[in-house]
This record gives sequence, C-alpha cells and structure tokens, in this order.
Amino acid sequence: MGMTERSIIAGSKRVYLKEKAIAGFLLLCAMVSVVTTAGIVIVLLYESVGFFKEVSIIKFLFGTRWEPLLEPRSFGVLPLLSGTLMIVVGSALIALPIGVLTAVYLSQYAEDRTRTILKPVLEILAGIPTVVYGYFALTFISPLLRQVFPSTHVFNALSASIVVGIMILPMVASLCDDAIRAVPNTLKQGGYALGATPFEVITQVIIPGAFSGIMASFILAVSRAFGETMAVTLAAGATPNLTINPLESIQTMTAYIVQVSLGDTPAGGTEYQTIFAVGALLFFVTLLMNIIANRVMHHFREVYE
Repeated sequence: MGMTERSIIAGSKRVYLKEKAIAGFLLLCAMVSVVTTAGIVIVLLYESVGFFKEVSIIKFLFGTRWEPLLEPRSFGVLPLLSGTLMIVVGSALIALPIGVLTAVYLSQYAEDRTRTILKPVLEILAGIPTVVYGYFALTFISPLLRQVFPSTHVFNALSASIVVGIMILPMVASLCDDAIRAVPNTLKQGGYALGATPFEVITQVIIPGAFSGIMASFILAVSRAFGETMAVTLAAGATPNLTINPLESIQTMTAYIVQVSLGDTPAGGTEYQTIFAVGALLFFVTLLMNIIANRVMHHFREVYE
C-alpha cells in the first residue's frame, strides 16, 4: 500500500470520526430537551398525585371557588381556568386578525423600503420585557378603559388581553409573512391569469396556500398567551373570579403560580402542592390544544415542489 492510499484512508477515517462526533453532539442536544421535558412532566405528576390524594379531582376540575390559602379552603380551579381562557381568547381576537392583515400587507403590498422599516419595528415589540407591558396596561390602558367604561376595575381582564395581544402580534405577523411569501408566485400569477382580482387572489389562493404556516403561527401565539405570567399578573389582578365580564379583576393559572411561589406558603403542604396541580392542568390544556391544532395543520397542509 502506497503513501497516497494510506493518506486517503487516514483522511477518510478522520472525516468519519468527525461526522460521528457531530452526530453525537446533535443527539446530545436533542436528548437535553427530551430529558428536560420528561423531568418537568415527572415532577408535575409526582406532586399532583400527592395533591389529589387530599382533594377530589372532581371538586378540583368543576368547583367554582378557588380559595386554597383561606379558611374554609376551596380548591375549585374553574375561576383560574376561565380567567386564563378569557385572556387567551381576548388576545387572540386582537392579535390573530391584525397579524394576518399585517402579513398580507408586508408580503403583497408594501414596497421594499417600507418593509425594511416596518418589520424591524414589529420585532422590537417582541423584545420588550413582559413586566413593561404589565405596567403599560396598568398605567395607560386601564385608565383609558375607565374613561370609556366607568365600571372598569383597576385590574381587569380586558387591559390584560390587549397587552398580551400586542405582545403576540409580532410573532403572528412575522410567521404569517414568511408563510405567505413561501407560496409559489406561479399560483398567484395563475389566479391573475384566470381574471381574479387582487382581493380574490389573496383570499382564495394565497391565504389557503399558506394556511398550514398561518396555523403554526396561531399555535405558537396562543401557546405564548396561555403561558404569559407577568403582564397578566400586573394587569388582570389576583382575584380568582368566575366571570365573563372582561372589565372585572380575574386571576389566571400562571398568576396564581407566581403568587404561591413567592415563598409565603410552606413547602410540602396541600397549599404548596396546588401550584403543581394547576401547572399540570395548564400543561394538559396546552398539550391538548397543540394536538388539535397539529391535526388541523396536517389536514390542510400544502406541499410545493
């Protein structure tokens, strides 16, 4: 075997070992996320089992009073669940349509110069700390709402929904913009060739063609709204109130977890375990929502050559 052949073999071995090392590192990175998720689920389930040994799961899921820290204690989580859903629905009604319309403008109508200005401005909104949004709602939005609706509480669900909608708006607009721009231009030109108007092309060709990407942006945005903590804690208050009136003070599941996690509640008791039960419910609701949304995405998924 000559020197040239030995050099080729040695080089091939080095390339092989390098590729194996890269593959191993990537596998390690993937396993970190898997192990972290598994650890979170195990902790939630372990602590929740201890809680449900003391509290009936039926009373927990369907009870209408949430007062775990006061006597007489009550562990009905419906007020927290309804408060969370109120914030999610309210923020989605603000962010999703405005985000899609913004994406349509950026991708179909805006000039390059306008786009290079507007898109970074949208991204700045995503970089503002959530606690700043909370103080903005408390000091600016709530006073405005009280001028229009005098019965509005200082802490209320509507102002929290507005700021959370503003928070998730950049995510919806940016991802929808990318999804719309990924639709092949031939589909758009085909619509015009058939005599469609620009509005018909956008609503009947481009939006359906980008629907799976738009749904993905909705999933991420709504999941962010579900898990938002500081903004809703400051803006919506800490009153576990079972109501559909957005002008009243409410408490979300994440806000309650913050309240109990401040250290005033001794570890190991039923009151302490409530944060894991509420966290497990929040995890389950978010997981269920993602499963349903992924099925919808798969049903409407478009694949382009």
